[in-house]
Amino acid sequence: MPINMLQHILHGDVRSIARAISLIENEVPGYEELMESLPHFKTPIIGITGPPGAGKSTLVDALIGSIVATDKKVAVLCVDPSSPFNMGAVLGDRVRMSEWYNNPAVFIRSLATRGSLGGLHPHIIEITELLKVAPYDYIIVETVGVGQSEIEIVGLADVTAVVLVPEAGDEIQTMKAGLMEIADVFVVNKCDRPDADRFVKNLKTMLAPAFSRHTAAVPIIKTTASAKEGIRELHASLEELLRHHEMADRKSWLLAERAYHLIERNRMKDVNKQRLKEAIEQLQQKNAFNLYKFVQQFHN
Repeated sequence: MPINMLQHILHGDVRSIARAISLIENEVPGYEELMESLPHFKTPIIGITGPPGAGKSTLVDALIGSIVATDKKVAVLCVDPSSPFNMGAVLGDRVRMSEWYNNPAVFIRSLATRGSLGGLHPHIIEITELLKVAPYDYIIVETVGVGQSEIEIVGLADVTAVVLVPEAGDEIQTMKAGLMEIADVFVVNKCDRPDADRFVKNLKTMLAPAFSRHTAAVPIIKTTASAKEGIRELHASLEELLRHHEMADRKSWLLAERAYHLIERNRMKDVNKQRLKEAIEQLQQKNAFNLYKFVQQFHN
């Protein structure tokens, strides 16, 4: 199954790509063999993040149009809050991208965070690695939101755009440290609203003293996504950032974290808590239980 499915994915078969993502999401037996068979590709990943209500979905919709207009193909992963009932994605914002669902140059998939604290899906690395082997020129990942704990997108994406709105003035100050670490480019959306220019000026002022991760000033792009204004400038800025992108230490740490989790899970798969409890009780009855000696038998 993995080899046949991989061939279909390499040729861009949408059904096979969608089915493979479902296998990964649900950890269906055989998905690990599929992952092991993937060749290494370097399709660029663009992260789009920002607070709720910033217009991320409308912006992504407009950015898709700009990419498709250049005869490029794009895969989009929209990470939504999990439904409290079935852990599936809450798909409210996806209707804004509905015109692209049948476009052969575009693949769109909604994913649920399933409780992941990083604002992403727990299998986001596997899913993006899968999409890299499909014939897409870009992968866009739109995340749930942004905050001090929601910075996984920094490790995943090659370039990250943080979307803000003019009314976010007070929020910016509280999120400043986190945003400075996250953003490769700031997008001030809904710039048809009052005080947009003042907000951009204040944002530039706040960014000026802090160059903790950047060797140059962070670009600030003004957009009104609903009217498709500023989208070409954003597209050009992202392209420029990708051209000068280098493998970052943060991506290695994210992969190390995921590798650690997988190694831990594989080593623990034969360990059953009920059996541990029973073995401990038997030793306790014999007055022969020593926690550290007991644990030592599970060391490789």
